Amino acid sequence: MDKFTSLTGVAAPMPLINVDTDMIIPKQYLKTIKRTGLGTALFSEMRYDDDGNERSEFVLNQPAYRNAKIIVAGENFGCGSSREHAPWALLDFGIKCVISTSFADIFYNNCFKNGILPIVLPQADVDKLMEDAERGANATITVDLASQEITGPDGGTIRFDIDPHRKHCLLNGLDDIGLTMEKSGSIDAYETKASSARPWA
Repeated sequence: MDKFTSLTGVAAPMPLINVDTDMIIPKQYLKTIKRTGLGTALFSEMRYDDDGNERSEFVLNQPAYRNAKIIVAGENFGCGSSREHAPWALLDFGIKCVISTSFADIFYNNCFKNGILPIVLPQADVDKLMEDAERGANATITVDLASQEITGPDGGTIRFDIDPHRKHCLLNGLDDIGLTMEKSGSIDAYETKASSARPWA
């Protein structure tokens, strides 16, 4: 997966609580096993009416947020069923960071495995970033993973915590397969040793 080092972009305000994975990517889109092409279906039941027309009131349909890279969300984002298509859809749309006071565990873990940074902050910090996001396309936010800082449009900074192992994986673009391949030398050495010890196996 792509490395995540720093990200500067427009943040879309989404203060809804309990946004579940069926809202993020409805079940009818789960037939594919491809990680691409799901961006157009992201939040589809909120983005489009029954005739497939865009709902102008939905945040990602508004001109200021069509190219948003960050979502500032209400609490318990990503709850519901454990579909990995949810982070796939976010990433395919262009969202690489979601900021909230809390996430559902499975969604939170799936984000890291797909190159998305989920950031947990106290309510007061989320409220400040929500205010910044509501200012539209002129108010960009920078998320620096190395320094673990978010810089708002007025230059103020907010620190965030992250597990060191997950930070390492994002900074180096390592998913589960990538982590395994980092140990390829040790794996090859073990296989050679095992073959010599048990040539009949």
